[in-house]
Amino acid sequence: MGKNSVVIVAAGKGKRMGLDMNKQYVEVHGRPILAMTIQGFEDCGHVDEVVVVANENEIEYCRRNIVEKFGFTKVKALAPGGETRQQSVFNGLGRVSPDCGIVLIHDGARPFILQESIIACINAAGVYGAACAAVPVKDTVKMADTDGFVDRTIDRSGLWQIQTPQAFEYGLIMDAHRKALVAGFDGTDDAMLAERLGCKVKLVKSDYYNIKITTKEDLIFADAICRMRFKAVE
Repeated sequence: MGKNSVVIVAAGKGKRMGLDMNKQYVEVHGRPILAMTIQGFEDCGHVDEVVVVANENEIEYCRRNIVEKFGFTKVKALAPGGETRQQSVFNGLGRVSPDCGIVLIHDGARPFILQESIIACINAAGVYGAACAAVPVKDTVKMADTDGFVDRTIDRSGLWQIQTPQAFEYGLIMDAHRKALVAGFDGTDDAMLAERLGCKVKLVKSDYYNIKITTKEDLIFADAICRMRFKAVE
């Protein structure tokens, strides 16, 4: 059994928020989003190490103001981001320990992952080789034609909204990334790269609070989640 490693991708620009700073460093309920995200894995006994991928010009800022300030002991490396998310993930994968068995890939702006979801993803990846957190789609989904009219309504009973973490056998996801790089293929998530190799990805039911903070409106939801959780532990 190798180590369970986590790659947290935090090399975003905050463009959709209209910010002049990386959204990962915005504070929610008095704490930076990235610090909240790392904390979830720092506290998980099934996680051995964390690699954070940050913008190259923000690595020292991240080290001082996140890793050192909050005393994260599981962060073993800070890796520079790439031009795309996929390149950033690949950079992070290259910095995990050689004896890594299962690696989880997680969005830096997704701070509300639950311990049970982390553990479930690790366990599922150990059995199936690949797994990802997901929730059933709640809304009706319609396919549009090229003129913007409804073409058909899609049966949502088998539809899932994919989240992170996504967990993989380390050798499998490294092979998937290398082959995607050679082919010039850029996927929308890491599971898609594994799917290209014929790997069946197990869906692990997560929860709807595991949001990715992308827009200013998301900050309102994030603050509400914080207030609810802090109140629950009082």
